Amino acid sequence: MDLVGDMAPWTKTRNKWYYFDHRRRQHQCTQPQTGLAEETTQTISSNMASSYCKISSIIPIFVSFLLVASSVCPVHSSETDRPANQTFRPGEELEKLKIIRDHLLKINKPAVKTIQSPDGDLIDCVLSHLQPAFDHQQLKGQKPLDPPERPKGHNPTGAVSEDFQLWSFSGESCPEGTIPIRRTTEEDVLRASSIGRFGRKVRRHVRRDSSSNGHEHAVGYVTGDQYYGAKASINVWAPRVANQYEFSLSQMWVISGSFGDDLNTIEAGWQVSPELYGDNYPRFFTYWTTDAYQATGCYNLLCSGFVQTNNRIAIGAAISPTSSYKGGQFDISLLVWKDPKHGNWWLEFGSGVLVGYWPSFLFTHLRNHASMVQYGGEVVNTRPSGFHTSTQMGSGHFAGEGFGKASYFRNLQVVDWDNSLIPLSNLRVLADHPNCYDIQGGINNVWGNYFYYGGPGRNVRCP
Repeated sequence: MDLVGDMAPWTKTRNKWYYFDHRRRQHQCTQPQTGLAEETTQTISSNMASSYCKISSIIPIFVSFLLVASSVCPVHSSETDRPANQTFRPGEELEKLKIIRDHLLKINKPAVKTIQSPDGDLIDCVLSHLQPAFDHQQLKGQKPLDPPERPKGHNPTGAVSEDFQLWSFSGESCPEGTIPIRRTTEEDVLRASSIGRFGRKVRRHVRRDSSSNGHEHAVGYVTGDQYYGAKASINVWAPRVANQYEFSLSQMWVISGSFGDDLNTIEAGWQVSPELYGDNYPRFFTYWTTDAYQATGCYNLLCSGFVQTNNRIAIGAAISPTSSYKGGQFDISLLVWKDPKHGNWWLEFGSGVLVGYWPSFLFTHLRNHASMVQYGGEVVNTRPSGFHTSTQMGSGHFAGEGFGKASYFRNLQVVDWDNSLIPLSNLRVLADHPNCYDIQGGINNVWGNYFYYGGPGRNVRCP
């Protein structure tokens, strides 16, 4: 687990000094040296000058496409929203239940051990070679690959906090040779729009004007080059989500394709999604698609694809602790990169802890490289009662509030053709509706490329 680096426990904020008592947190945070926040005593050897990222005056069509396509649309369960005059048909309900249970048998693999999480989740320890990925025709009979070569300029320690997910608080762990998988329940599937779409982002005709489809974003992105990976540290919050059909997420996208039906993405971050998980905990998640969210890909391990190699991290499990307003800040570091030898895309969590990989054969365009990298936040706005949603993005506070109050992405980097981690060039930032959720970016010699983002949703300027 990569908490904000080895820094002194005293932090200067708005010309005052505060002491952050992290309790479970292993280190303390510092406020970056920038015009968006006051100076701290912390510096590193980088000589990058403070500046602001310029907001792009012309938003490329492909950015609008991605922002529209990259999310789950609000959907309603037939179980919870059955009209009063709809006839109840026991035979149909029983058949539906049978289909659900058959599906659960496919994705819930036999466990050698089961751990009860404080949040109600059941974590199954499944033998690595029996995980869902190995149901794929091109992976059957195989075993997870050995660790790949890390990008140059990356010096992982391999350390991860023992208690960054709620399920690990019990002191129990999965044995070597197994991986922890969050067990999927009948209730989880029933909340989806259909069994076939469970665990997937909803396919639909994608409109070019991202402001009209109910999805709102505050993101930073780079394009115009060939990218072989991306890295960022994201602080974790527990934003309020107004209803079951909305969500709030913060993530990193690695993207390639024409932004038509052949769009390829690899995604990772944290999300609050009552529909997918049945609660309001922030959860670590992954996603992939190779056809613009139509028939391929899924969240986490809910289909064959991502191969997990780690026995300490449960994808889809709740993250704890989280950041607090005017208090301790807790962030996670994510690195996605393409193995130069085998071409697979690997995911690292924290400081050197490999989670697993997406096999290169899953993709078309991403078999070669990415053409865009994007970082940021997204919410669904269903306009309950005709008003803008009060679902929060990030901390629920605007970017201008700065460190300790607003959510952030820091130390943004990409991996180049030589498998080297390098700083971003020409980072652009975009907010669909800045009166509801906004973004402010910059560069300094502590956080490198970074931005603050987020907001409360409905307010006097966002009715």
